[in-house]
Amino acid sequence: MELSKPRQGLKRDLQGIASDLKWSAVELTRIAERLSSAGNDSDAQAIYRMITVFQSDETRLQSHAAEIARAPT
Repeated sequence: MELSKPRQGLKRDLQGIASDLKWSAVELTRIAERLSSAGNDSDAQAIYRMITVFQSDETRLQSHAAEIARAPT
């Protein structure tokens, strides 16, 4: 099934934002590891909580993008 141009754009945008969140989580993990190694565990834990939110949001956006592809036009 061919998606309309607006749906293609929306799907691409959702996937792009999800990808950005994934990349951000990877970078934040590196920062949190450095903070933890430097003895700043409280800030590292705060960043780990942010990472959890980013990963959850990434999953939701990917799910929404997949739903757009499945939904009838």
